[in-house]
Amino acid sequence: MTWGPIDPEWGAGFEDFDNDPFADEPTGSSRRSGATVTRLPRARRGRRGDALDRSITAPRPTAPERTAPRRTVRIETEPPRPARPRSLPQAEPPRSRPPQRTRAGGGRPRPPRSSIAGARPARPERRRLVLKTLLAVLLLAVIGQLVHVQILEPDRYVAVGESQRLRTVQLDASRGRILDREGHDLALSVLRPSIFADPSQIGDALATAQALAPILDRPVIDLTADLSREGRFVYLARRIDDVLAAKIVELDLEGIHLLEEPARFNPSENLARSLIGKVADDQSGSTGIELLYDDLLTGTPGELSYERARDGGTIAAAPQSRLPARAGDDIVLTLDRSLQYETERVLADQVDALGAKGGMVAITRPRTGEILALANITRNTDDEIITAGANRAVIDVFEPGSVNKVITIAAALEEGLVGPSTELTVPWRYQVSDHEFSDDHSHPTEPMTVTDILAKSSNIGTIMLGEQLGKERIDQYLRAFGFGERTALAFPNESRGLLLPTDQWSGTSIGSIPIGQGIAVTAMQMLAAYNVIANDGVYVEPRLVEASIAADGTRTPIRSAEAHRVVSEETARQVRRMLVAAVDEGTGTRAKVPGYSVGGKTGTARKPQDTGTYQDLAGNYHYVAAFTGMVPAEDPELSIIVVIDEPTATIYGGSAAAPVFADLAKFALSRFRIPPVAGPTPGSTPAPAPGSGGEPAPILD
Repeated sequence: MTWGPIDPEWGAGFEDFDNDPFADEPTGSSRRSGATVTRLPRARRGRRGDALDRSITAPRPTAPERTAPRRTVRIETEPPRPARPRSLPQAEPPRSRPPQRTRAGGGRPRPPRSSIAGARPARPERRRLVLKTLLAVLLLAVIGQLVHVQILEPDRYVAVGESQRLRTVQLDASRGRILDREGHDLALSVLRPSIFADPSQIGDALATAQALAPILDRPVIDLTADLSREGRFVYLARRIDDVLAAKIVELDLEGIHLLEEPARFNPSENLARSLIGKVADDQSGSTGIELLYDDLLTGTPGELSYERARDGGTIAAAPQSRLPARAGDDIVLTLDRSLQYETERVLADQVDALGAKGGMVAITRPRTGEILALANITRNTDDEIITAGANRAVIDVFEPGSVNKVITIAAALEEGLVGPSTELTVPWRYQVSDHEFSDDHSHPTEPMTVTDILAKSSNIGTIMLGEQLGKERIDQYLRAFGFGERTALAFPNESRGLLLPTDQWSGTSIGSIPIGQGIAVTAMQMLAAYNVIANDGVYVEPRLVEASIAADGTRTPIRSAEAHRVVSEETARQVRRMLVAAVDEGTGTRAKVPGYSVGGKTGTARKPQDTGTYQDLAGNYHYVAAFTGMVPAEDPELSIIVVIDEPTATIYGGSAAAPVFADLAKFALSRFRIPPVAGPTPGSTPAPAPGSGGEPAPILD
């Protein structure tokens, strides 16, 4: 079919229709796949915008006739797809679209929506069913969860909520104080500033470390590593002084913060340092009294519970609970602060003057065993005289030498073998097994009373008494006087001393042990043994702690160990009179105190060396000089032991240790207002002034 031309450019707008004339045929039709369809031209606008009618009944145009060629479209129909394994509902054949309407005003008709070949048609009823099912399942899930939360396990979820909202902060408890016998503070807890960082708030770790390093005296590289760590908290310095803390606050560094922590503070600095001890970073005791009574000194921490908001702040209106911290108990020592200070001062001066390695002094009340002062002085690697950190008076052992002769003589008196005036013929040298012993100074074989033997510190006379006793009784009395066992102080690392059982004695032990060689004791053990003589034959354990005081002020005395008798009262008094003679006329003349009777004994002993002998690799001997005594001798109120380790200016107890005893005895007698004995008493003769020509020559022991 042809059309005549209506418009000279009519052919330029010739188009196909969009509707497929076979679109309504069902899938799987027997129509051949190569059918030819003749499409009619689509209506288009004329030059003036009027719609051109292309219908068959339209009047023919009067323009010159022009044949419009037919357009032939070949449609390749798609063969049917094979059936899927599972049965699916068959899609309904596509329905034919209704004829398109032209827009009002003769405009171009709206093109129909194109459909994707093979797509399933929409089914609103099915969609509504699926949506209702999903909503029902969701509703059942919500109801089930509500039942589970509110009925089955309500407490669990309440606890979970509280754990997210409630916070509990531990309140540090103050550690108890350590006091002297008069209530003066020797150690207490104070708040000290600590510096910490929040690495998440620090932008430039290196710059922050460079600013802090000079103040904290730490390497920049170490600080940088700390400031770059994961997490939000790291300590940079703990318990520093206020001056350093103020400098860091002035820097105003991002991420650097300050908090206060309890720290141990000793008002008298290093006074009694070896006794008081130290605490660790967590404020638990690590040495000394701090460790020994840590359970009493440590307080009970408190708790503060509050509700926290999502931003981390505290909910002001929410209830808070506070359990106050309970401070630790105070510990009252038997020490006297003033006497302790004087003891350390005098001992340090003597150690320095003698060129000694160190020294120890203990001062006690014999009747009660109370330790009034206990000093430990040492020389460090820089040749400085300092207070020792360790309590060497109960930790270090030494061979006591001649101070041990008191026990041998007391045992001989107690066993009734001799009396104070019994005479023995004493030579200068004496053979025991394969060893020849001798006195410190030569003398002819001569008669000596037992009192002379002790006063002149005769080795040979004491050995002869030891042979009469025999090793079994010697061992029995040494142990009864407290050797070979720790004292009741139970001080950390306290030594038992060295005391061989009798079946391990050698042939010369019967000669060496009675004069204080071949055994080892602590200074506290030796002073406790002398307290037996001062306390009328009764052994009283040394005591360092008087009582504890609870936070509410309740005072609880610390019980002391039970006393036991070692020798009779008569034997003790006889030995005391002999000790007075040792000071008045023997080796201890430099221990005299004007107006008071003093009883005591000197001792000079060689120190065993690593070579297994008493000589070092260079062939030299090293000595320990000691003096142990009591005052007033008739009824002792004070007992003192002085031990000088490796003196060089003089090695003898009479010249190295006895003067320290005299100085400290004078101070202590005045401090505790102990009056002198009325009238002249043995040992009350004032010591002549040095250089006066009347000073007796010291007898070497």
